[in-house]
Amino acid sequence: MYEAATLPKRRLALAALSFSMLLPSLGTSIANVALPALSTAFDASFQEVRWVVLSYLVSITALIVGAGRLGDLMGRRRLLLAGVALFTVASAASGTAQTLWLLIAARAVQGLGAAIMMAHTVALVSEIVPTERTGAAMGLLGAMSAVGTALGPALGGFLISAFGWPAIFHVNVPLGLVAFLIAWRSLPRTPPAQAGTRFDVSGTLLLAIGLAAYALAMTTGRGGFGAINIALLAAASLVLLLFFAVEKTAAAPLIRLALFRNVTLGAGFAMSLLVSSVIMATLVVGPFYLSGALDLAPASVGLVLSVGPVTAALTGIPAGRLADRVGATRMTTMGLTAMALGSSALALIPPTGGIPGYMLPTIVITAGYAIFQTANNTSVMGEATSDQRGMISGMLNLSRYLGLITGTSALGAVFAFAGSIQGASSSAAAVTAGMRATFAVGSIFIAAALLVDLITRGGRGRSPGPRA
Repeated sequence: MYEAATLPKRRLALAALSFSMLLPSLGTSIANVALPALSTAFDASFQEVRWVVLSYLVSITALIVGAGRLGDLMGRRRLLLAGVALFTVASAASGTAQTLWLLIAARAVQGLGAAIMMAHTVALVSEIVPTERTGAAMGLLGAMSAVGTALGPALGGFLISAFGWPAIFHVNVPLGLVAFLIAWRSLPRTPPAQAGTRFDVSGTLLLAIGLAAYALAMTTGRGGFGAINIALLAAASLVLLLFFAVEKTAAAPLIRLALFRNVTLGAGFAMSLLVSSVIMATLVVGPFYLSGALDLAPASVGLVLSVGPVTAALTGIPAGRLADRVGATRMTTMGLTAMALGSSALALIPPTGGIPGYMLPTIVITAGYAIFQTANNTSVMGEATSDQRGMISGMLNLSRYLGLITGTSALGAVFAFAGSIQGASSSAAAVTAGMRATFAVGSIFIAAALLVDLITRGGRGRSPGPRA
């Protein structure tokens, strides 16, 4: 850990980690706005071009835990630098792709770089800041992630209009170079694992295949859940069962199953998955409600939707500082309570609520999410020993991405079923009914997270048995 005499270098290191958190979230949000342009450029259907987004998402989901563990063994600084370099090169390749499938392949590689960056950005916080400042650092990283999410659509729209679709990928190249140089100059060298410690190749492959199958099961198709989805879900279940069987007997397992007996870790992962599902509903269902029920133009829809990420960005740093003062456990409860209130308000929204009726509860939800994420990340990483921080950080990010995927699929299905949504032609009443039902179910998810918080409150931070 850095000493007080190296405070300027510590701040430079935090700047490097901030870039490493900004770039992956920007890589996610900036590509969505380009799908119509890509469809035209490559003369491809929406079902084909959406793989530009899906390949990136599936790659992160499948590989982030393995990437985190590899950094524990090889040195987290070294692997983070490799992740930034890979993300930057893949961004350049994406912008120069001559066919859609080359672009999709480059985006998958970019997702691997993003997975490495996200796993080790959070893991390196403990190497840089004192324990009493961990919450503030986690709040900063959460704010940078939200900035990337908020910046993506607006920046992407401008770049496409001014320079064409390749520019949304090329913009990552100078940003990646800056991030690499700052990280190379400022990040502390983390020692690799002891000689003889092996990387669990078989466990990593099984987990990656199982998670990829689950991600594809939740995202493949045209909004329904057909035979292909069922087959992929069954395959995911079988592979993941095999993974857990292999991990029980592995000499150096990717994930030590004993860590799930740690109350802080198990509760943190479960709550992260639940709340991420709900936050994703604001991004999936929100555009339909704003355009279909409130009859807003696309520019106005984008403006209203940007309020959520902006709120999260503004909340993250103050929430982190408060978590350092009053404790992460109290802040976790505070964030979940705010999300429950916001979700319940959207579930009860009257037809006459208009823009304020949607925007105000959304602000409450996203502020609560920022508070929860900062506090939960602080609690979970506080339980990770130095030789497991990369893997624990990877699992923490994995729980969030599984929540985003599940929210897209499960809560999207609730929206479509409850409102009998047929597409853009659906009536305002149908869209409103679907939105209210979605957040009614979302409120149940948050209530479940609050129940986990209540049940495990006494055991968090002093879990019996082996720590991670």
